[in-house]
This record gives sequence, C-alpha cells and structure tokens, in this order.
Amino acid sequence: MHGDIERPTPSHGGAPTQHVDTSSSTHTPPMTSSPGRPLLLLFVSNDISKIVEESKHVAPIMVRMVHAILEVFREGDEGYVYIGGHSEFFMSNIWFSFDQGFGGAGFALSYPLVAAMVKDLEGCLRRYPYLNSADLITQYCVDELGVPLSAERGIHQIDLHGDISGFLSSHPQSPILSLHHFDQIEPIFPTMNRSQSANHLMKAAKTDQSRMLQQTICYQKQTNWSFSISWGYSAHIYEKVLPRSVLKRPLETFLPWLDLKHRPYYMFNTRWPPFVDSCEAPHVFFFESIDSSVDSFEGHNQIVMTYVRSKPRGLPTCSLSGSHSADSISKVRVFSLATKLPEIGRSECCDVVEVGDKNITEIKIRTCKDDEIIA
Repeated sequence: MHGDIERPTPSHGGAPTQHVDTSSSTHTPPMTSSPGRPLLLLFVSNDISKIVEESKHVAPIMVRMVHAILEVFREGDEGYVYIGGHSEFFMSNIWFSFDQGFGGAGFALSYPLVAAMVKDLEGCLRRYPYLNSADLITQYCVDELGVPLSAERGIHQIDLHGDISGFLSSHPQSPILSLHHFDQIEPIFPTMNRSQSANHLMKAAKTDQSRMLQQTICYQKQTNWSFSISWGYSAHIYEKVLPRSVLKRPLETFLPWLDLKHRPYYMFNTRWPPFVDSCEAPHVFFFESIDSSVDSFEGHNQIVMTYVRSKPRGLPTCSLSGSHSADSISKVRVFSLATKLPEIGRSECCDVVEVGDKNITEIKIRTCKDDEIIA
C-alpha cells in the first residue's frame, strides 16, 4: 500500500517477503533477522508515480497494489487460472462485478497467467484510469487475456454482519479456504471473543482440515429427528424430518452488509427468521473439544468431536412429528475416521448410533454407500 509495507507473500526460499512502496517520500529501512525469527526478505517496489501521472488515475493506491503483481510473481502452476470468490452480499457483486474475485477474501493467479499479464501490466493500468478498486483492475487485466473467474465457494468475503453461525452451520459443499471481515461480525463461538473463537476453530482445522465446516446430515427415525453436523463448528438437532435441500440453506442469523429495503440480500438461499416454529428451529450445539487418540475403527484411528448445547431452545416440543423432545440432550458426540475426506464432490453420510444416554447423542460419520439416499 502507498507508503506502507504490503501484505507478506511466500517466496521459494521459504522466508516471508514484504514489499515497500518507494512512491512515498518516507522509505522503510531494510529488515533483518532477529533471534528465533526467520530472515524477512525485502523487495523495494518500483516507482509508479509516472504511470499515475500519465493516466491521471483516480486511485493511485489501487494501482500500487495491482502493480505488485509484476514485481512478485513466482514460478508455479500450469495453465491460465484465476480463482476467487464472490461477495455474499448480492449488491456488492452488482456494484463491482460478478466476474471479479474479491481480494479481501483472497484470489489466486497461476504463474503462466501472471507471466502473461506482466508483459503489458503497466499498459493495462494506463488503459483503465477510472477504476477505483484493485480487485476490479486485476479482473480487467485478466479479462484482456480471455481468462474467466473460476469461482470457489470456500473463499469467503463475509460481507455480512452480526451472528454468522447460521452461515457456518450450512457451509457450501466446498473446502473452506478463507474468512474475511472477521472483525465485522460477532464472535463465532458465543462464549468467546473473536481471537479466542479463531483459535478454537483452528483446533479442529489442525486435526482435519479436509472436513472443516463440511455439512453432514442424517436422521433418527424412531424420534423423527434431523441432525445437521458442521464438522468442527456446530451440531443442530431438529424435532422433525426436514429434507436435505432445506437443511443446506443457512439459517439467516446474520444481517446484510448494508441495510436494504428489498431482497435479495444474498448470493444464496436462506431460511428466514424468526425461528420460533418448534418444528423448524434447531437445538444448537457448538464445538467444545476434540480427541484424535480414540481406538481404531475399520483399521483407522477415530476423531471424536464433542459439541455442547449453546442454550435452552425455549420452545415447546414439535407436536407434528410425535412430540419427541430433544431438550434433555446436552451434548452431541461425533465420530469420524482419522483419514482425509475421500471426495469433495459428494458429502459423507452418518448414522445416529445412540440417543439420549446420559443426555448425550452419538453420531458416526462414514462414507456414503453406492446409491445411498439421504432422507
């Protein structure tokens, strides 16, 4: 950024690199290693003042950010690839572009694509002096090479406010890669602050990143209960059999980025509040602890996740499905194999192996059988 040290980027040597903008009158001195810390490599950014002056660009800081592509590209993937995520807030994509990867959440450019871009990147910057967003400028320069955005559903700008637990509890069926705007939302675990919440979530991620936030749904026919597990984050119990297509839609516990009078607010379907129907509102449990040293099952070690009730639901029992109350359940214990998720194109299945013993429900996640129906 103009006059500041930019965000660290990886280098081939394993040491982090940072870039200093020399367009500013104030220069940052080179950094050196200190005891217990790796050497921080510094690259001094080129002077872009001529480009800004010639093009009369409306956003010099954004030019600085995009110009950094020319200075830091490294050897990597084959093929022209531009990967990024949309904003969750519908109007942000209208105001910027549906073809743009939002940089707060992060986007990726393959090495061959960057190598092609840098041949005339300064020319691209001069051609669009009216663009005031680094993300949009990047998209325009990528577009000039005929490369579309490959939208990745696990990259999250989090253009939302308030409690995003409903969103994280019905995460898209895609590996989670990023969560931006963490300082604009409430802590994702209700008994912790933001920093504690992030560290707590990482406990699960460090054990099995492949399953992180992946949603698994199953049913207990004797009680007519539906279970929705967001691995490493939450467990929901519904006192009614609800279709998987319904449970995949996030509960709208959150608010839009900006207060608009009319929908649509979001880039996905939601279940609208208020959540006062006892047959539609879940009993909510949040990730409490993890144990990856459990005895083997099917030749593999098991991971046991324990989810604890957030608070009493405060609603009567659902009378439409047999009046089987889940109020007594205080914990949900989820077993999964200590192996990576076999395929991301299909969710896993699960079985409810025990209900209500000592107020604990136990669920075992497993690979779905051929042609198995989740209903």
